[in-house]
Amino acid sequence: MKLSRFAAISSSLLLGAVLALTGAGTAQAAETAAVDYVALGDSYSSGVGAGSYDGASGDCKRSTRAFPVLWASANAPSSFAFTACSGARTGDVTAGQLGPLSTATDLVSVTIGGNDAGFADVMTTCVLQSEATCINRVNQAKSYVDTTLPGRLDAVYSAIRAKAPNARVVVLGYPRFYKLGGGCVAGLSENERRAINDGSDHLNAATAKRAADHGYTFASVVPAFTGHEICSGSAWLHSVNWLNIGESYHPTASGQSGGYLPTFRAVA
Repeated sequence: MKLSRFAAISSSLLLGAVLALTGAGTAQAAETAAVDYVALGDSYSSGVGAGSYDGASGDCKRSTRAFPVLWASANAPSSFAFTACSGARTGDVTAGQLGPLSTATDLVSVTIGGNDAGFADVMTTCVLQSEATCINRVNQAKSYVDTTLPGRLDAVYSAIRAKAPNARVVVLGYPRFYKLGGGCVAGLSENERRAINDGSDHLNAATAKRAADHGYTFASVVPAFTGHEICSGSAWLHSVNWLNIGESYHPTASGQSGGYLPTFRAVA
């Protein structure tokens, strides 16, 4: 029997009121809980710099404070696999991180490309050598991003789609590292800091383009980290740390929870 127009509108209003009063939020949480989530990528996903590393993860240094773990803890997905690893390059993702992916996977996050582009060597060069050498090394990295990295990103993104054809894939970028004109009184010159920031922007732009071409969502963390760069006075990134060089230029625990987590949560 068909409802009259008035009855149909009244029923819709009543249903809306009931959901508002008795648990629309619960229904949405249940929908979220059905997600099968896999977190892939490099140290920015594994949580290097955030501390609290899982000893079982070894050199991959997966942190309980990394954004994938924080998101999983808050959303209770039906399954969660965390294979991101410190130092990973594109080939490491395709060779060793895709095992948990399947047709049941609903959500994938990934940060990758920085190590392929020589991020660690760029930063070491800039800290230890001249301004001219630093800027030249950044330009070399940008050239690699233009000529070689797109094909490597394509290989990763295609492999993810082949194993998880139904998944929503979120590709997260990298922050700008320095606040220009900030409070640092020593260390790199402003020209070096600007060159490094430009290099990060260049990498993010290339990654965003490849992600979009594969139908993936690119999520920039630059807005979230603005005001929290090195030299900002409220940094969410480690500067060079000679006592723990591996954590240098990586997000702190606050960078994971205040920068990466809300950026991912907004699009997941």
